[in-house]
Amino acid sequence: MKPVVVVDASVAIKWFVTESSVEDDMEEALDLLRAYRDDRIELYQPPIWRAEVLAVLARIVPDKTEQHTWKLLAFDYGEASGSALYLKAVQLSIQLNHHLFDTIYLASALVHPSATLITADERYRVKAESLGRVLPLKKWSKVFS
Repeated sequence: MKPVVVVDASVAIKWFVTESSVEDDMEEALDLLRAYRDDRIELYQPPIWRAEVLAVLARIVPDKTEQHTWKLLAFDYGEASGSALYLKAVQLSIQLNHHLFDTIYLASALVHPSATLITADERYRVKAESLGRVLPLKKWSKVFS
């Protein structure tokens, strides 16, 4: 059985803005993308994932966003949905005192029987790690290899 991962926008952006010298953990992000493309992992994403990634891309690489949109639309993944997802995201937002657009990623992992959130957002990861099933991008391959 393949590992199921939720990747937040902090990770997915690295898949599209690979030439940026300010992005940390770029090689780890690209390794994760290769694992997805090689069918070694499954993605399980919240409903806001595409919109959030595209919003960031439109801001940082507006001239390339349309071509990136087509690439993002081609991703095949399971989508978290339902009232349990939103209720969990709201609970996490209150518990962690953090924005719901970040907590919905962890909520997606937690409502799935075995998914793990992978994030490059260290500030959020530190807040959320005590709840389980969240990994820093730099360690994902050590856990899933």
